[in-house]
Amino acid sequence: MKQKLSVGFVSLGCSKNLIDTEVMIGKFKNNEYKIVNNPTEADIIVVNTCGFIEDAKEEAINTILEMAEFKKKRCKYLIVMGCLVQRYYNELISALPEVDLFIRIDEYENFWNKVEGLIKNNQALQTTYKKITKVSEIEQLPLLSSQEYESRVITTGENYAYLKIGEGCSNMCTYCAIPYIRGKFTSRRIEDILSEAKKLANQGIQEIIVIAQDTTKYGIDIYGKPMLKEVLQDLSKIKGIKWIRFLYSYPEGIKDDLIDEVKKNKKICKYFDIPIQHISNNMLKAMNRKTNKSTIEKLIEKIRIQIPDVILRTTLIVGFPGETKEDFLELYDFVQKAKFDKMGAFMYSKEEGTPAARMKNQIHGNTKKSRYNKIMSLQQEISRENLSKKIGREYEVLIENISFDKKYLIGRTSQDVPDIDGIVYIKYDNQREANRDITEYKNQFVKCKIINVKDYDLIAEML
Repeated sequence: MKQKLSVGFVSLGCSKNLIDTEVMIGKFKNNEYKIVNNPTEADIIVVNTCGFIEDAKEEAINTILEMAEFKKKRCKYLIVMGCLVQRYYNELISALPEVDLFIRIDEYENFWNKVEGLIKNNQALQTTYKKITKVSEIEQLPLLSSQEYESRVITTGENYAYLKIGEGCSNMCTYCAIPYIRGKFTSRRIEDILSEAKKLANQGIQEIIVIAQDTTKYGIDIYGKPMLKEVLQDLSKIKGIKWIRFLYSYPEGIKDDLIDEVKKNKKICKYFDIPIQHISNNMLKAMNRKTNKSTIEKLIEKIRIQIPDVILRTTLIVGFPGETKEDFLELYDFVQKAKFDKMGAFMYSKEEGTPAARMKNQIHGNTKKSRYNKIMSLQQEISRENLSKKIGREYEVLIENISFDKKYLIGRTSQDVPDIDGIVYIKYDNQREANRDITEYKNQFVKCKIINVKDYDLIAEML
């Protein structure tokens, strides 16, 4: 019997993109291809690209060219998929002859036929494509089937997995290319989501991270009303799942019933990820955000009153077209006052085809960089201050790793999103735990007490 080819994957961009990669790994695995981590061992290399902002596009092109070098050795086929391909399909075919097959997002339901056409018949099966450049042209892209999601191969380890509840976005923020790439927001059926979550729990996954471009919009398109709260309630009934968190919840979609559910549901992490982007009403209007400064401030106050130990995370954009010195100072003062537990910031990226790209008063790159540095320096001070308040407090930590010298257990509290937020280093007492190997703690929950802070991480001792 002829041996199947080996396949290696490179996944770029966000967690939503990672799920697509995991689905495609599952397709290859179900067809008995060997999955490898080292590109030198791969007969086929698949790169899943991001095309969200300029830095991501540059990283994607560089990665494709890097992987193309392996075609000089063992690699026979280079396949590229994802957001960059959806956005620049025709251009990429002309610019990168090293790639054997490009697969757009709207072709994912036909993914395997295209791959087999390449491998069995050496035919790329490239199709013509008209790039979406107008709002009126944006439609919903087809969803992957429930079976495809359930057959994906989890690449995030043994403890947690992302759970996608919707695709695309209908918010139409003026700076964002996502609707032109991923289409309008499309919700998955709740029964499909729960079926996938049960399978994850049966595999031993203890933490479910619910994601979509805007999780608060879940259900509106198919049920006629927001249904995020109901999804969280149903997920919490699944045996084996200990932590549930949801990310990317826009402020205008966070209502009292959702706050109340997070407050009272013991499985839901007391964590809100609220990308506000700015606080100046001038900027919020120019960005086509569906909220304003007063509403955001009241929401933050309400959440903190209702859930005193809540963790608040946000994302900001600096240097948006027309952002004056006064707009930025208003944002800076707000960050200083709000004291977010976690915060990320981006320098505005001028994205082709978006309304903001056509706006006047584009901000100079040096100004954007200066504002970014100022706001992140401020947040570093706030983060240190917030973390210092945890010293002396006790937490439950999920152990995910062991330090190289086996002196520390490494894990996360329910207040930390993997790969984004900080971690906890727990000192390991060899004498106290003489009858137990340190590696036995991996994937277990332990109680600890915080004794120090280092940058964005915590140092603790076991209780």
